[in-house]
Amino acid sequence: MSRENIIIIEPKKGWLPVNFKEIWQFRELLYFLAWRDVKVKYKQTALGIIWAIMQPVLAMLIFSALFGRFAGIPSDGVPYPIFVYIGLLPWNYFAAVLGQSTNSVVSGSNLITKIYFPRLIIPASSAIAALLDFFIASIVLALMMAYYGVNLSSGVLLVPFLVLITMINALGFGLWFSALNVRYRDIQYAIPFLIQIWMFATPVIYPTSLIGGSYGWLLMLNPMGGVIEAFRPAVLGHMPIPWTSLAVSTSIGLIVFIGGLFYFRSVERYFADVI
Repeated sequence: MSRENIIIIEPKKGWLPVNFKEIWQFRELLYFLAWRDVKVKYKQTALGIIWAIMQPVLAMLIFSALFGRFAGIPSDGVPYPIFVYIGLLPWNYFAAVLGQSTNSVVSGSNLITKIYFPRLIIPASSAIAALLDFFIASIVLALMMAYYGVNLSSGVLLVPFLVLITMINALGFGLWFSALNVRYRDIQYAIPFLIQIWMFATPVIYPTSLIGGSYGWLLMLNPMGGVIEAFRPAVLGHMPIPWTSLAVSTSIGLIVFIGGLFYFRSVERYFADVI
């Protein structure tokens, strides 16, 4: 009587390291997923990519009328439309990446259950796809600055770094929420509400000087607070760049990002079973 050896395959337990070499090997898949997100977003739309301009422009007009003219919120000596538009640029990118990456794993269930690839590519593709909207919306800012006669500052060289930090912040929270969304679908319904509340807790439509005092340190704890606070002087040069706030917000964002990487890796082995 012969015995048959039974091999039981189980996923590894515990924390798993991030295999960046493997992600690089699948870089073409990352590119195609990002391009797919762009095409799906604007497919069968009458205005197409013009929506990337309309969203921040309409928001700028509404905020300028309500908060700039009627509420009289200060704008650090620059025209309020430019002030709020510069705040909306990184914020809209952050909000878009956070919303899309949160739902990315669930929406990509067909791929996850059929083939193997580094699952980190799915939320990462959302961050790359949203860059297109950011660059297109930046053209409007250039036109607005020409209209108001505002010149670019040499600090604009810092903008790519600030965009990178914005991407890291959005991906960090996106990795946490996308992994949690696989098991708890309530997350995808809570994110839009969270983004709305988060925007008003970030100096998008008001300067940090308006808060100041004993509550100014709270803005530093907001990963996007220091980034947006630095974005305006980097572009306009109307005041010194707040390096302390930027350093604190960047550090918190990096902690969230690294934690999100390891948490995502620790639970991704169960995605195909749960999703």
